[in-house]
Amino acid sequence: MSINLQSILSENAKCMKASEIRALLKVANHPEMISFAGGLPNPETFPLEELKEIMMEVLETEGRKALQYGTTDGNDKLREELAKRYIAQGLKITKDNIIITTSSQQAIDLTGRIFLNPGDTVLCELPSYLGALQAFTSYRANIVGVKAGESWEEKIKTLIAEGKKPKFIYIIPDFQNPAGTTMNLEQRKEILELARKYDLLLIEDSPYREIRFMGEPYPLISSMDNERVILYGTFSKTFVPAFRIGWVIAPKEIVEKYNLAKQCADLCTPWFDQAVAAKYLEKGYFEKNLVKTVELYKKKRNLMIESFHKYMPEGVTWTEPEGGLFLHVRMKEGYDSRELFKIAMEKHVAFVVGDVFYCDGKGQNTMRINFSFMSDEKIVEGVKRLADSIRELYSREK
Repeated sequence: MSINLQSILSENAKCMKASEIRALLKVANHPEMISFAGGLPNPETFPLEELKEIMMEVLETEGRKALQYGTTDGNDKLREELAKRYIAQGLKITKDNIIITTSSQQAIDLTGRIFLNPGDTVLCELPSYLGALQAFTSYRANIVGVKAGESWEEKIKTLIAEGKKPKFIYIIPDFQNPAGTTMNLEQRKEILELARKYDLLLIEDSPYREIRFMGEPYPLISSMDNERVILYGTFSKTFVPAFRIGWVIAPKEIVEKYNLAKQCADLCTPWFDQAVAAKYLEKGYFEKNLVKTVELYKKKRNLMIESFHKYMPEGVTWTEPEGGLFLHVRMKEGYDSRELFKIAMEKHVAFVVGDVFYCDGKGQNTMRINFSFMSDEKIVEGVKRLADSIRELYSREK
């Protein structure tokens, strides 16, 4: 007799949901498929020659240490190098305000482990990052979204009146995933003031900030407040995703809680990867390669937007982000991107359906499109196929 798995699963496990993006990537793994689905960095940005040099240097100078277990809070040199970068952006921190995580996704999960009880409320943008929605849902949080143009304060006041005061606000201020939007200075100040007024933590997720194509950067919200803002960072989009190096920057007493939670998760992030990353920063290679990365992605972003203008049917709109990796695309009301996905699969083009980013169950007529990964030729051809798919959907629904 087989075991009754449902009878022994924890309530948290029952709340876990499979990643729709991961499932779509499996479906899209066809040799003829043009995939705009994953948020994949372009392999052309990977600094292979510099990594060969640095890895040999690390093995020769500190190999026995670099191949050993490390401390939970992370490599001291890496944290020092990161602290220098953030101090230059206005943060008042030391390395002791930083803990290295196994990607920023672990940072999100540990945040849920540290702060969320079943039924707690989390406030986020609408739409918002699927990985965060998944993680917070797995801790049985009540996730409430705020649409563009809606009042954050009215939403907070309503929740408090209902006895559902949020534990924290989760936002991606720069080139948001999936919307591609960026908070201006006044919006950053406003949301920080609301966090202060209503005594809330503010989570500032910042994986794309350095991938800016135009305009001047706005200050990090964490540079305006040392007490209640928790900042996530990662190398996955700007250096080497396979290293899975992320970090949390927060007040020391909060970093200590992340340290304890991480000890229960994986003890430490791979030490060799951290040693290589520290040396990469120290030698100035990161800044040099970042310039090339931004230029490549800017070109691809411009090509995709140009192709959208040229080929998309009437009634399709999209964001034109100043940076990051994604466009957010919207069809006419009443059309469903899941139905579109079936048509697009037949034409060998993939994307991420939009409703997975909406905690309120809406967004059926939206989709997320990645422009960083595909070749220029496939970007143009993929947009043509997607436009044809939308036209076919429109004709079917008449």
